[in-house]
Amino acid sequence: MLCCGSLAHADESAPLERGAAILEPFALRELDKGPFALGRMLAAPSDAPLTDAALFALPSMSPVRKALEVEFDRYVEKHKATLPDESIGVGTSYAFQLFDRAVLDSPDARFVLAGIVNRMDRAFVDPAHCGEVRLLYRLTRTTPPESKGSDMGGELTSPRLPMTLNIVLKARSDDQARSNAPSCADIAKRWLATADLPLTGPELAAKLMSPDGPLALIRPENIHRIETNLQIAHAPKSSVRDFRTDYMMKVFDYNAAGGTFDEAVLEDQVDRDRLLADAALAREFRAWLLDPVHLGELDRGTAVIPDKFLAKVAVAPTPVGFVNSDLLPAYGLVQGDANGPAPVFTEADVVGALEKAAAQGMALQNIQSVAGFERRLNDASCGGCHQTRGIGGFHFPGVDWMAEKPSNTVVVPGSPHFFGDQVRRRDILTAFAEGRAPDFSRGFASRPQLRGSDELAGTVYNDGWGGHCYASRPEAADNDKSFSAWTCAANLSCQAGPATRFGMCFIATR
Repeated sequence: MLCCGSLAHADESAPLERGAAILEPFALRELDKGPFALGRMLAAPSDAPLTDAALFALPSMSPVRKALEVEFDRYVEKHKATLPDESIGVGTSYAFQLFDRAVLDSPDARFVLAGIVNRMDRAFVDPAHCGEVRLLYRLTRTTPPESKGSDMGGELTSPRLPMTLNIVLKARSDDQARSNAPSCADIAKRWLATADLPLTGPELAAKLMSPDGPLALIRPENIHRIETNLQIAHAPKSSVRDFRTDYMMKVFDYNAAGGTFDEAVLEDQVDRDRLLADAALAREFRAWLLDPVHLGELDRGTAVIPDKFLAKVAVAPTPVGFVNSDLLPAYGLVQGDANGPAPVFTEADVVGALEKAAAQGMALQNIQSVAGFERRLNDASCGGCHQTRGIGGFHFPGVDWMAEKPSNTVVVPGSPHFFGDQVRRRDILTAFAEGRAPDFSRGFASRPQLRGSDELAGTVYNDGWGGHCYASRPEAADNDKSFSAWTCAANLSCQAGPATRFGMCFIATR
C-alpha cells in the first residue's frame, strides 16, 4: 500500500485523528492481547488467539463463511462469462489472481486489531445509541515473515493480507440507551479527552480502558454488525490491459435471537442491475430519491436509502478510470447508455428535482447539476466511496504493529479520505460534548468539507499539492457548479486530462 499524504497538517504535534480514533501501534498491540482480541469480542470458547480456522468454526460466523464462498463462486462465473479469454485462479500463473480463500480456514492466519475509530458522526442513522464505534481487524499470517533484504536495514516484511474485518458496535448499549447513562455528551467527552494524552503502549491502553476511558463502554453486547472487505482478485499489467484490482465488500447484521451474523444489504449501495431490470422498482426509487426531503438528505450525505433498493455485495475496482461499467454503482442509473437499458433518472428528472427543491427554498450544498447528482449517488455507496481516494481498495488498511518498526512504517493506517474527514468527525464530537445539535453533513469523498476550519487548507486533503480539484474555465458556460469550488492553493494549478475537468493540484507548468 502506498502512502498518500501525511497524517497531520503543518503542526505535526496535532494529528488529524486526535480524539476520534486510536492508532497508536503499541497500545493496539496491548488491546489485541486483552479484551479487544477478536476471540473475546466474539465469545470464543478459548482465550487463545483466534485463528481463521477457529473463527469460521464458530456457529455465529458460519453464515459469514458460507456467504463469502457464494460470492467467490459468483465472481468467478461472472468473470468467465464476461472475460472468457482471461484465466482466473489462485497463483501468479493466472491472468486474474484470486484471493486464496483457503486462508480463511487456516490455523496459520488470524485477524489482528489494527485500529479503533469513533463514528458518532453516524448518529443520524441511530440517534438512540449515539452512533457507532468500530474495531477494525486486519488479516495477518502468524507464520514468520521473510526479510525484505539488507537495503531495508533488516526490517521484516509485514505478514498482512488484503482483507479487513470490521466489528461495528453501538456507541452505547440498549440498556444504556434506555437509561440515557452515559449520555451522548459523556461519550463524546471521553473520546475528546484522549486527544492530548502523552501516553503510548500499555500505559495508553490502560488509560483508554480505565473506568472513565472511552473503551470502558465497549462490550460484546454492543455489537451491531460485521463488515468485510477483501481483495478478491488482482490482474497485473499485461500486453492487453493495465493492472486491475477488485475489492469485495459485504455486511452481516448480528441476529441476537439466533446468535449468528446474517447477510444484510450494504447501506446506500443501490442494486443497479435490479433497478435497471425492474421498471416498477426503478419508478419507486426515482420517486423516493427525487422527493425534495430525500434529495436534500443525499446532498448532505445523510440519506438512508430503504433496504428494498439495495444490494448485498459491492465489488469496487481500482484504479477506476478504465473499469467496465458494471462495477460502478451509479453508472447507467443517470442518463443511461445508448446501448443499454432505459436509465432510472433522465437529465430532465434531475433538473426538475433541483428546480423543485430551489422553489421550496432548499439550499443544496453539493448537488448543483446532473453530474453532481450522479457523483453524489455513487459517492454515497460503499463501492463508490471506496473507489475514491482509497489506499488500494481500503479507506482503513490499519496500523501494522506487527512490523519490526511499526512507528517508522511507510504504510499509513488510513486513506486521504479517512484523514480528510477527521475535522468533520471531531467537530461533531465537540457539538455532542457541548450539548449542541451536530451538523452531520459531509462533503464528497474527493473533497472534504472545511467545517469552518482552515486545518485542511493547503494539504493533500483539500487544495494543496496532490489535492483533487476541478479545472473551471474562466467565463465558460459549461463550468459545473457542483464542483467549481474545488480549487487549488495560490501557488498551484488544477491539472486535468484532456477528456475531463477533474484533476489534481500541482505546480503550474509553463
